[in-house]
Formats: sequence, structure tokens, C-alpha cells
Amino acid sequence: MSELPIIQKTYDLIKWYVPILNRLPRSHKFILGDRMVTGLYDLLDALIIAKYASDKLTLLEPLNSKLDILRHQTRLLFDFQLIKLLVI
Repeated sequence: MSELPIIQKTYDLIKWYVPILNRLPRSHKFILGDRMVTGLYDLLDALIIAKYASDKLTLLEPLNSKLDILRHQTRLLFDFQLIKLLVI
């Protein structure tokens, strides 16, 4: 079955990002890492639910703030130089 591109891209992002987050140092893995993984899964859930909803806009608008939170959390990983160490 062909998925909407946004759902497929979010799925691919989770497949790529979760293994990286799982390799975070313990001090960040259980706080920031878990929050980010939960946020990614919540995002995917909300997109799938919106796919079948008649009023998609009311379900999709709150996702903007969730995406912004994930963006800032990712920036924190770079600021703490945690991603740079893991991508090698």
C-alpha cells in the first residue's frame, strides 16, 4: 500500500534517528533521547490519525509546535556535540 509522502518520510526519519538516539551517553539517553523518541512516535501516530480524519487541519496544526520542539532538541544534541560523536 502506498503511503502519503509525509508518513513515509516520518517513518524513514524514525528508522534513521532512533538508532542514533539509542547510542547517546546515559546522561542524555534517558532524558533527552527518550523524549525525542516518544515525540517522533507521537508525530507518526498523529499523521496516521489525520490521514483518516475528515477535519485534518485541526489535527495537523498542533504538530507544528511538536516539530519545533524536536528541532530544538536536535539542536541541543549538536550543541552538546553528541551527534558529531555518534555519526562517525
